[in-house]
Amino acid sequence: MPGDLLDLQWARLRSDENRGLRRGAWYRVVSTTPREAVLDVNRTRVSLPRTSLQFVSTPPQTWTVVSRPPDAHGLPTGWDDKYAVCPSCRNRAPLKQSDHTLRCPRCAGLFRVAWDEWFLTRP
Repeated sequence: MPGDLLDLQWARLRSDENRGLRRGAWYRVVSTTPREAVLDVNRTRVSLPRTSLQFVSTPPQTWTVVSRPPDAHGLPTGWDDKYAVCPSCRNRAPLKQSDHTLRCPRCAGLFRVAWDEWFLTRP
């Protein structure tokens, strides 16, 4: 039945590009067509080509490691060249190479840092 928890999906951008989404952040998928997906981005529906997104069927439980983009807005200048994005609330946090887990300063969630994840590599 549509709308069941089993039908829920999350998506994020496949590459480091400016599409109005926070890089590395996961968003709930509202609907899909063969060509597009509609995401819930802070209570606003955003339509993007399916080919530009990565989909998962279970809520992510690891911090995404993101290389600081040249067009980043709102990142403190004192942060290193990589930062983390919370899987729960999409908050960004500073990151040290030695961090294996990180507690989110916004939602207080404690999650593993996904150092092995693909988002570290730029296309």
